[in-house]
Amino acid sequence: MMSIFIGCSGWSYDDWVGRFYPYELKDERWRWFSFYSEFFPAVEVNSSFYKPPTQQIITTWLDKVKDLGPFEFSMKVPQSASHVHLVDGELDKAVEVARSFEAVSLLPMTSAGRLGAALIQMSPYFKNEDGNLQLLKDFLDSLSLDTISYAIEFRHRSWLNAAQNELDMEVINALSNRNVANTFLDGPGFPVTTAATADHAYFRFHGRNRDIWFTGEKDDDGRIDRYDYLYTEAQLKHWATKVKLISSDVNMVRVFFNNHGRSKAARNAFQMMDVLNIPHKERAFQIQDQATLSDFMEPPK
Repeated sequence: MMSIFIGCSGWSYDDWVGRFYPYELKDERWRWFSFYSEFFPAVEVNSSFYKPPTQQIITTWLDKVKDLGPFEFSMKVPQSASHVHLVDGELDKAVEVARSFEAVSLLPMTSAGRLGAALIQMSPYFKNEDGNLQLLKDFLDSLSLDTISYAIEFRHRSWLNAAQNELDMEVINALSNRNVANTFLDGPGFPVTTAATADHAYFRFHGRNRDIWFTGEKDDDGRIDRYDYLYTEAQLKHWATKVKLISSDVNMVRVFFNNHGRSKAARNAFQMMDVLNIPHKERAFQIQDQATLSDFMEPPK
């Protein structure tokens, strides 16, 4: 039976206090995850991209969900593999990082039945040239693909076809042969692709602040404004059609909102569940309207 899990890319955001998190939790960060998990069945762990969690942290996370019903962690592979070693053509070092991440984080999550997918977010400087497709294949072949559901997010347009509207067919075949999901992405700079390459699907929503997204040199910095975008209901309904279409061909769909500025990810995640008729616990929370710069209270439908 196909399932759709919808959640946010992270939960530990100070600007969510007073909007999604109650003010009384302001100084009790350790309670934020438990509050989050009351409303969402999944979370995408972004922090592992910057610093892999220790075994103790993984144990702590698993302990927090031991009494929950369905809940899963999807986790980003450390950037040292995707943004450093693969960019530099250092396959052995990239594999070493990835395998260590599997051993400490992903496989314990899998054993506990709490792992969603592992996301490989590629660097915008990793281009489909100079043998990099073969390098990527070799890297993927080193992973525990039979045990862990992997997804990949490309950030450079060289991985697209000549029309620049879909992944290149060689890339599609490389992912399909390994059951690695092409990430369906809404965000500035990369077109919406539609090729389903695995028995599971992965959607990410970054927001559409194009003018802010391309300022500065960092690929994935944490500035609030970059992700301070609220999707409209019409935009979500458009995407819901795509989610439904893809869901007919896969066993699992995961949808994560990374537009985390001022709790907009939580608001849009609720809306997407409503559009897709997925039951959820309701939460009236406060967000900031970017257009008017005013706060308002708006409960999910």
